[in-house]
Amino acid sequence: MSSTIAIAPTSEGTRERSHRRKVAFLGPFASYSHQATKSAFPNKDEWELIPTTTIREVFDEVQASNVDFGVAPFENSTHGTVSFTLDCLADRASTYPNIIICGEAYLDVHHFLLGRRKASLLPNVNVETAKATPLTSLSHVKRVYSHPQAFGQTAKFFATYLKAVETIEVSSTSKAAELAAADASGESAAVAGEVAGEMVGLDVLARCIEDREDNTTRFFVLRRRPCSSRSDDGVEQEVSLPEGLPWTTDRAESLPGSSSGSGGSPVSMSPRPSSSVSGSNGGRDDAEKGDAYKGLYKSMVSFTVPHHTPGALADVLGSFKRRGLNLTSINSLPSLIAPFQYLFFVEFEGNRWDDPEGRVSGLVGDVEWVEGVAERWRGLGSWLNQRRR
Repeated sequence: MSSTIAIAPTSEGTRERSHRRKVAFLGPFASYSHQATKSAFPNKDEWELIPTTTIREVFDEVQASNVDFGVAPFENSTHGTVSFTLDCLADRASTYPNIIICGEAYLDVHHFLLGRRKASLLPNVNVETAKATPLTSLSHVKRVYSHPQAFGQTAKFFATYLKAVETIEVSSTSKAAELAAADASGESAAVAGEVAGEMVGLDVLARCIEDREDNTTRFFVLRRRPCSSRSDDGVEQEVSLPEGLPWTTDRAESLPGSSSGSGGSPVSMSPRPSSSVSGSNGGRDDAEKGDAYKGLYKSMVSFTVPHHTPGALADVLGSFKRRGLNLTSINSLPSLIAPFQYLFFVEFEGNRWDDPEGRVSGLVGDVEWVEGVAERWRGLGSWLNQRRR
């Protein structure tokens, strides 16, 4: 990536733009999280990007209403779920009761080995096109800094070329580049993005060292649930999202509300109870109503199950099947209720705010299901699927 990113002490831009809405992300600048956040909130005149030092601080800022949105990495296609983010979503200490997921962003991740070049380039190596192979001797490298996820995504390269080096985990890949640059001996290197290396003046020792060429990380866009999101009659109130952003806009030409060749139009993520679109046709034909459950949206819930009850988890998952809700991922963490009991996270295709057939509301509103099978149930949000099949 060759774009230049301006650095400021605490946020992007200048103090004169304090009117901008704020977005927290895992810093520092030039990190993969920074790049994903820029893609999700591209207009610098409208959005001020605020770096944090940890993922938990992103959640803290959103919960405290210090920012309008937060961006956190959730999973990588090679190395799996980001445990720090999953732990915050679990919220086992009830620290983040108001945080929900409202969007997602994907970033193609290409890792570079960055450091100080101590020898000339290896012969017969094309610096611009060589992938997953050293461009120069690595014999001087004694230690490598990076984020745990980056180490996990580059295991093959380390097993082949850097078996004996010390690997040191740090909070972000950009921080790793800063630490490597601070070592005047040149014995330190970092696994980070190309932009991070350019920012601190490191040489490229090897490019695209990820285990898989399709290495991709998915980020969640987080927001704070309004303090009062229900009216006096108990009906969920509208929660609007900014239109025109990549994660609030569906770009598939064949979807309801978008015209062919238009490049997509915003799809409302505001509450739309199933009763408002039911009846003889609900304003949609059957094909259009079915789109709401065929990958246009995703949602996530978390819950525990009684571990002494045989088939309890199967019963919960069976509820999704009976309602025709396709599961896209399942994760778990220790519940901390008792040793070796677990909190489950289920992601599925559907949206409680666009639920023309009542499938999602039937799931989350089924008192027998919630109280009889699933325990400590919590809805974690609905959002537009940015990789609709």
